[in-house]
Amino acid sequence: MNANNMHLLNIESEIGTLRRVLVHTPDSGLGKVIPSKAQDWLFEDIVHLDTIRKNEYDYYTKLLLYFLDPSKIKGKLAAIDDPHNNRNFYKPEHPDFFRSDKVVELQFLLAEILSDPGIKEKLSASVCAIENCTYHTQKKLAVLEPAILAKVFITGTLPDKTMLFPPIPNFIFTRDIGIVIKNHILLNKPAKKARIREALLAKYIFFNHPLFETYQNNIIELTDTHQYFLMPKDGEEKKVTLEGGDVMVVSRDHLLVGVSERTSVEAAQQVINTLFEKGLMKKISVVKIPRKRDYMHIDTVFTQVKKNTWVLLGAFSKKNVRNEHSDHLQHILDAPRKDERLSIIQFNRNNIGKPVYMDNLEDLLMDISVNDWQCREPVHFVYSGNNRFPYDAREQWTDSCNLLALKEGVILGYDRNDKTTEAFREHGFSVVHAKDLIQDLEQGRVSAGSISDTLILMPSAELSRARGGFHCMSMPLLREDVAGIGCKI
Repeated sequence: MNANNMHLLNIESEIGTLRRVLVHTPDSGLGKVIPSKAQDWLFEDIVHLDTIRKNEYDYYTKLLLYFLDPSKIKGKLAAIDDPHNNRNFYKPEHPDFFRSDKVVELQFLLAEILSDPGIKEKLSASVCAIENCTYHTQKKLAVLEPAILAKVFITGTLPDKTMLFPPIPNFIFTRDIGIVIKNHILLNKPAKKARIREALLAKYIFFNHPLFETYQNNIIELTDTHQYFLMPKDGEEKKVTLEGGDVMVVSRDHLLVGVSERTSVEAAQQVINTLFEKGLMKKISVVKIPRKRDYMHIDTVFTQVKKNTWVLLGAFSKKNVRNEHSDHLQHILDAPRKDERLSIIQFNRNNIGKPVYMDNLEDLLMDISVNDWQCREPVHFVYSGNNRFPYDAREQWTDSCNLLALKEGVILGYDRNDKTTEAFREHGFSVVHAKDLIQDLEQGRVSAGSISDTLILMPSAELSRARGGFHCMSMPLLREDVAGIGCKI
């Protein structure tokens, strides 16, 4: 992995052209989720691994390469898709793996740091400790080759199919292991036991891989509150927990932090204090959403598409929050219960004692577009399910709001969210299926640079059942500055 690039890390927006991203290809751990353990491992369903690998996620990998690192794929598509190559192009442990320093694979980075005997010994001991392994097991891991050991740490299974400990099937959601804020890395602090090993592996990668060597002093770790371990069980809510899906760098000087099922108030407070002290942000908005599995993180209810365009769940719109309905029956049905309300507090570094309060997402997102991005054109909201019941809630559940911007106005989403797709068309977006776009890119009929205002639909029959969209399945490391000031439609 080449670490001699001038700018390895820098994120100052959600929509700047993506240049480097951290991902993880679905591994065999996903195929080991069983119904009785699904909820413990944070899944609602079991998925078909081969379909995800061969018919869904591979389109994601290909598109990322065409947009970020075309030399790895352009002109090679036929060979890559040849069934006789046994799909080695996608296997991080195989010599024929695509091995990009733009589309960066977590498992590959893990294997590279495990080539250091000291790191290998320490990380093996740490994994065995948190998984309650025997000393005999630890010795067995010590003799494995780095590429194989990296795979074992992730899947929990030895090459002979012996299962040593549970898999970490959520590792595909790389957004949650951390977030890049300008040239700093904020590491996560998982709320759920199922994700502790993910956090451990990520920490070792960021602190030890040469790719991040010049940024090791820029890594931010959150700590539990003083003497938290002395608190009674009912003090669990005061625990410091944070996942990357609750953090958005929406402009150069403005950060959003969600308080949710996975991220606590205490974590949000630490983030505010730390980033203000370091001078990384001038403004931080805390978005408190209901602690419900339906939402989980703030990026499941809204994401940014362009400077002046957002996709969001209509339940948190101004009209719904303030009950501005002409239809009284709809007013009763839509009125949120007290425990389902959203609240927003915006802090300014220069006047932290006088926060601004908001009660709906539209006011916040409009504030970002108008004041942060200096938009003078109208701000547009594309609603999940085209804001029609029951499609709004159904499609939000299958990640209609969890979109990844490859560049401003060019976004990836699931093909199953028909009404949301309809809403994008009504807002002037072109819609193209990933399979067709890949062929056009390969044949030179279009270029990544020529595509604008386009929703790219990804196959999603199985992948969506893992409960995460492409925003979840990406940890952007580097984005370009967004060109120009103000908005264009």
